[in-house]
Amino acid sequence: MSANTRRQPTGEGDIPSGTGQAASSAGDPPGTGAKAAAHKAGRPARRFWSARRIPAAIVALLSVAGIGLLLYDVVSVRADRPGMSWRQRLAEELAKRPLDDIWMTVGAAVAMALGLWLFLLAVTPGLRRLLTMRQPTGILRTGEVRAGLDRHAAALLLRDRAVRVSGVQSARVDVGRRKVKARAQAHFRDLNEVRADLDAALSKAVANLRLAQQPKLDVRVRRPKKG
Repeated sequence: MSANTRRQPTGEGDIPSGTGQAASSAGDPPGTGAKAAAHKAGRPARRFWSARRIPAAIVALLSVAGIGLLLYDVVSVRADRPGMSWRQRLAEELAKRPLDDIWMTVGAAVAMALGLWLFLLAVTPGLRRLLTMRQPTGILRTGEVRAGLDRHAAALLLRDRAVRVSGVQSARVDVGRRKVKARAQAHFRDLNEVRADLDAALSKAVANLRLAQQPKLDVRVRRPKKG
């Protein structure tokens, strides 16, 4: 997922990230500092699993149709009626064709590919657009709560942090599960200075996302194209 924008003027109503934390710490009763630190530390959480409703519905419908046809044919044969012509022809073809026949090979490859696809759907979580957040610790019954952050929302948040860096004219942020790519254009200041400030700002912003798996940060800054 990605986000792209131009630099917008920031208002005077922006509140520094440390202000709310300092105020809450000052107003907390004694003994809650350890709980807050434990809550901030958190523990890793498992990824969200997709329900896979569409593949499951397709497999169920195909299974019901195939089993229904087979059951109907078996009942017909048991009732002294001729079996379906397509089943008889299929049985004859399977009996006559050798294993190295091209159609046997193609059919086996298709069946193996479908089986592998269903196996991957069963053992992989899916929902790649959601980034799993860390679960808090030190608070009762927080193990029952699971939080996730949409990759597009994370990209928008990091992009807003990027365009606030002095010298950044525009920025593009791509958020993946393992890496965050930031591409910025600087219209003034030295590129190395802008990149250092941008790297520091985005590193702090990524840490504040509280993700279960901390992604790597890749920052690149260049001048806008002339003309």
